[in-house]
Amino acid sequence: MAEFFNMGGYGFYVWGSFGITAIVLVMNVLQPILQHRQALREADDFYSEESL
Repeated sequence: MAEFFNMGGYGFYVWGSFGITAIVLVMNVLQPILQHRQALREADDFYSEESL
């Protein structure tokens, strides 16, 4: 099992690449969701101030 994770001496490079790829993919999903929520909050604030 250790040989699998070591990948013939290239384990750090391989698993590091997988890790960075996973982080980027998660960010590609979360960032638009968070930006959409922020835009909705800003629109709600804008229109609530306008009605006063």
